[in-house]
Amino acid sequence: MTHQENAPLNITPGAIRFNTDSMKLEYFRIGMEGGSTSSYAGIGTLAAGEWVQLTTDSPDIQTGGTRGLFVGGRSGGSARNVIDLISVDSTGNSIDFGNLSEVKRVPLCFASRTRGVVCGGLGSPSYRTNIDQITIASTGSAVDSTFDITTATFNGAGFSNSTRGIIAGGDTGSTTAVMEYLTIAQLGNAVDFGDLSSVRQGNTGCANSTRGVSVGGYEAPARLNTIEFVTISTLGNTADFGDLETGTNNNASCSNSIRGVSGGGGAPGDTNAITYITIATLGNAKDFGDLTVARQTATAACSSSTRGVWGGGEASPAGNDTIDYVQIMSTGNATDFGNLVNGANFEGSGLSNGHGGL
Repeated sequence: MTHQENAPLNITPGAIRFNTDSMKLEYFRIGMEGGSTSSYAGIGTLAAGEWVQLTTDSPDIQTGGTRGLFVGGRSGGSARNVIDLISVDSTGNSIDFGNLSEVKRVPLCFASRTRGVVCGGLGSPSYRTNIDQITIASTGSAVDSTFDITTATFNGAGFSNSTRGIIAGGDTGSTTAVMEYLTIAQLGNAVDFGDLSSVRQGNTGCANSTRGVSVGGYEAPARLNTIEFVTISTLGNTADFGDLETGTNNNASCSNSIRGVSGGGGAPGDTNAITYITIATLGNAKDFGDLTVARQTATAACSSSTRGVWGGGEASPAGNDTIDYVQIMSTGNATDFGNLVNGANFEGSGLSNGHGGL
């Protein structure tokens, strides 16, 4: 006997079934692919509909897992071009990924699922304008994109959603309030976005898919407790978000789609404090816990949908090779993750292909 599927007389949109022909799970949705209403239409008040196969999507499917990169930095008095790679949702020492196109201290970074972007940085000895691109799913050296940010800059914030990356503030020889943006998939020269509320360097960034946040910073002679935000898909100046518990610069920030977490920094001197914000709301940062080692001077951070990870930093008076992590949606002290394969490093920056902006 030939199987004949009965018309769905009383099916609620969103209902799930197991299709014994395809051996797949399916759900019922209103409307037909391409707008057709010829199938299952006109049955009482039921709108046209169809069974659709359930599919899943995640960074693991797209890129083989959430990868975090710690890029550039400094060892002693020398700038570095190193790139350390970790699998954010595991633990263990980093492995060597490759090298930046040139040595860079505290470049401004962001990433999509597939591409990491490293802007500016302090070379040896000059400030940089060039933009490096990294294919995150592979290993190998970064490539100079041949595009540039407007002004040679280092030590500011970087954040992004899946399409647009923004750099904010930093040191250009003097501190700046300028923000610029790039389209990650179609790199070109950076374009003006707007301004921070005041000039600063040593601020850090995090994001969800709609909102980018600049955290802390230094505006001589004071460390700032300022938290500000922008809507990434628009243009314009920042708006006030709230305040850190204390003025802090050169802390490191990362996020999932809900929370931003910031750890370490100078407040003054080394600190192990971790604070958090809820990105979709406004308000002051709250205490989260402590890093395993107090440190400052541009500890690098990256994240997945569940974890925030910090690598390196200066535990005065020397660089540090510590990597530690937290579960972003909890609170509590950080846990040891491993160590940087390229040794003690500070004034580095971090990015990942699984952060909250994606």
